[in-house]
Amino acid sequence: MAVDLSMPILVVDDYSTMVRIIRNLLKQLGFEDIDDAADGSAALGKLREKRYGLVISDWNMEPMTGYELLKEVRGDPSLAKTPFIMVTAESKTENVIAAKKAGVNNYIVKPFNAQTLKTKIEAVFAD
Repeated sequence: MAVDLSMPILVVDDYSTMVRIIRNLLKQLGFEDIDDAADGSAALGKLREKRYGLVISDWNMEPMTGYELLKEVRGDPSLAKTPFIMVTAESKTENVIAAKKAGVNNYIVKPFNAQTLKTKIEAVFAD
């Protein structure tokens, strides 16, 4: 299945520089409709207002982490099928396992480039 470049994407990160980097990478890949949120609770609010085709969220945020956001999304019947990619600076195996159990679609370890992001997004929409 081809990736829909017109789908809205929500980037969630408390570090504005990282939001800008991910936004630029997504634009390089051809995505246009990109929103952002500074933490999980702000993201949850946006997710309840608009249908996103993909969420790309950082793991480490306050007050709601990306992991907690993932669990909230998967626990909400109206959001549960939203594709979700977790971004983290740590490649701890237990984090990857926890995220997989919570229903994450894919996982990216920082730093990453446009090609890595493209590969991860394509993998999410391939199944």
